[in-house]
Amino acid sequence: MIRTYKAVQVSQPGEFSLVELPIRETGPGQVRIRVEACGVCHSDVATVEGQFPGLTFPRVPGHEVAGRIEKVGPGVSRWKIGQRVGVGFFGGQDGECEPCQRGDFVNCTHPVVTGITADGGYAEVMIAEARALASIPDELTSAEAAPLLCAGITTFNALRKAGLRAGALVAIQGVGGLGHLGVQFARRMGFKTVALNRGKEREQIATDVGAHVYIDSADDVVSDLQRMGGADAILATAPKGDAIAALMGGLAVHGKLLVVAVPNDPMPINPFPIVFGERSIIGSLTGKAIDNQDTLDFSVLQNVRPMIETFPLERAAEAYAKMVAGKARFRMVLTMVADASR
Repeated sequence: MIRTYKAVQVSQPGEFSLVELPIRETGPGQVRIRVEACGVCHSDVATVEGQFPGLTFPRVPGHEVAGRIEKVGPGVSRWKIGQRVGVGFFGGQDGECEPCQRGDFVNCTHPVVTGITADGGYAEVMIAEARALASIPDELTSAEAAPLLCAGITTFNALRKAGLRAGALVAIQGVGGLGHLGVQFARRMGFKTVALNRGKEREQIATDVGAHVYIDSADDVVSDLQRMGGADAILATAPKGDAIAALMGGLAVHGKLLVVAVPNDPMPINPFPIVFGERSIIGSLTGKAIDNQDTLDFSVLQNVRPMIETFPLERAAEAYAKMVAGKARFRMVLTMVADASR
């Protein structure tokens, strides 16, 4: 029996290495996954560049993981060998901190974070907490499912938790890795969906994935949105602090700016539209395992799919570089088996 597996790990900031690692045994409450596909997400920068507090090297990145269970550890009863499962950014909770005691597991103060506090999915094999798993529906390939476990849940959860009525005007800022999924979810949830992006290059893509209206953000977006009555919500997916802040004026009274992108620059917010009109800014962070399950199931129900490019594991550094350069259309996915895209 083969007792090693291939993985791409970061040995020091910015340095990828293709290595052979010994297969680990599962601990209590854990499963071992034979990885079939893993998305390359912008949040992987926190691992690759050593930005996450307390991160130690070497570390295998990757938190959009789809594969099959090949071993279950003690105390695992729900999951069986051979099941196809997914693991996202949120890899488990400590169960002891105040947020956990209140059932707010996603804001656990000592969470398991896939690819950051534990090795992730840039590998043929991965150990995961059973409590972090979601079952992948047969209708999704592993390569399709992988981006839904982070980019998908991030946009899906932000929209469905916003308390919007059917037919509400929802604008999606950025038609990229997050935004092209946000447009699909907004349209399928029954919202009047407006896509915002600089230039005309992505207008056809935005329309194809479900936008009712496309606005070139080089124009006066605020005036355009206000002529439509103002947005009940704007989902900010492009990490540009000043661009996000400028959207506040495009909200309707009681409108909500939903921030899922994390810009490196500050967001210079004008307090006037917050106070006069009682508008709000809301952050949204991924979700629990059950939220990932909901995301996958809704995506099957309403035919939401990520637009992906696939690379073999050995070309992980190339896929990562393309993602960081903003040249992906729109999610990069590493595949470890030949049929991950079928």
